[in-house]
Amino acid sequence: MSAAPDAMSSPQWMAIANQNTPTELVSALTTALAHDWAVDSDRFLHAAGPWSDAVAPLITAGWTLSGPARGRLHVTAPDGQAGASIDIVNRHPDEAITLWAGPSGWGTRAGIAFSSRTPSHLIAATAKAFTDPAPLPRWRDTLHPRLAAHATLTPVEPPQAPVPTPRDIRSRIAVRRPVPVGSVPRWSTATPSALLPARPAARR
Repeated sequence: MSAAPDAMSSPQWMAIANQNTPTELVSALTTALAHDWAVDSDRFLHAAGPWSDAVAPLITAGWTLSGPARGRLHVTAPDGQAGASIDIVNRHPDEAITLWAGPSGWGTRAGIAFSSRTPSHLIAATAKAFTDPAPLPRWRDTLHPRLAAHATLTPVEPPQAPVPTPRDIRSRIAVRRPVPVGSVPRWSTATPSALLPARPAARR
């Protein structure tokens, strides 16, 4: 995604998520962006701040800051399975800050790269989603085995129908329609309400 003052202007900043990025992480960014949207506001365009503000949720969650190494600072989760990479050398890089999660590899590592001038509060909102401990729904058949090895999977079974109590059974019996006594089935041709005509006496 990108943001520009108008449809004819060049983007002020860009954010690119790869094919492995979960919906929850992208949603954190788009939700923060939608919150900034207003007719008379351009906060989503020119509110870029220092990189420390952008990764503040990671530091607050106990992630480790290290570097610089090859012109980049690194913030790493305690288990080493997620982190952030910050470019401190180039002036306007396309990947000024990259948030990543998962084992290295094309099919396993999720990543969102933010260009320079991206508002730091939008990056921070996305980073905060990386630290959210709430469980997430995942299909076992679509989860890469290398990711499953680092996840705590809890099967979710549909709730069973409650067993009816004697009180429920009595209430159901009470509302049944009474069956009329002496009723005739639909397939019968008899009419019990009609009397048969008397036979005349035989003459001798």
